[in-house]
Amino acid sequence: MEPGNGTQISEFLLLGLSQALELQSLIFGLFLSMYLVTVLGNLLIILAVSSDSLFHTPMYFFLSNLSLVDICFTSTTIPKMLWNIQTQSKIITYEGCITQMYFFILFGGLDIFLLTVMAYDRFVAICHPLHYIVIMNPWLCGLLVLVSWILSVLNSLLESLMVLGLRFCSDLEIPHFFCELNQVVQLACSDTLSNNIIMYFSAGLLCGGSLAGILYSYSKIISSICVIPSAQGKYKAFSTCASHLSVVSLFYGTVLGVYLSSAASQSSLSSAIASVMYTVVTPMLNPFIYSLRNKDIKGALQRFLGR
Repeated sequence: MEPGNGTQISEFLLLGLSQALELQSLIFGLFLSMYLVTVLGNLLIILAVSSDSLFHTPMYFFLSNLSLVDICFTSTTIPKMLWNIQTQSKIITYEGCITQMYFFILFGGLDIFLLTVMAYDRFVAICHPLHYIVIMNPWLCGLLVLVSWILSVLNSLLESLMVLGLRFCSDLEIPHFFCELNQVVQLACSDTLSNNIIMYFSAGLLCGGSLAGILYSYSKIISSICVIPSAQGKYKAFSTCASHLSVVSLFYGTVLGVYLSSAASQSSLSSAIASVMYTVVTPMLNPFIYSLRNKDIKGALQRFLGR
């Protein structure tokens, strides 16, 4: 593909969070620590769930998949940023940028789909407890995860192919620490109307549809909990979905915060810092939320680490 000036595109510049030299060591140490905590925390969740037969249930099957996706999601951006800081280079090749963008959209979409599937799982468990085992059978659980992967791959492929059809100008500086789709499209010299339509339609359908499904599930869950006569029964029912509700609130809260702050502020640095919340902080906190609010997970982790 050729840019507007007729020369072959070879690289982009990621301005990101490392513009101040005196802060680079601090940023490197902070993000390296957060990345290691994210990988280790989610990996422990996966190992604990897979090693204990107590957790061979739909809820923990989806949780282990979410932990795997969170590791991959964070790994699409942070290692490259750390490498750029360490080598004092802000360069990412054109091919590397498209690849990073593809996997970022893929795993971001998977995060959204899995959170929706987990909301449906909690809906069936609380609203239809007697039919839970029949409805949430292994075949359906596997199918839900497979469909999530297929839809995420297709969405990511569509977005990436649309970017491949664009022509770019000579100024290829991305004011971010990774190749974010919206930032890359804004650099194009060619008409981006179709890209913007597909980008916003896809985001609205994906995030809006997912959020609508989650809200519907929890409206039914709350209705079912309200008719439980005992306070202890209400607490027990709510505790089974408290961790998931916390993760959903954190994820969608940070995503909405990023886009609202981006709309209110023209500062690229502010936008990049806000993006850190859902690209790094949320995947890092998910294992803590599930382990701290779940006695079974804490027990499994203690047994696993005690081996």
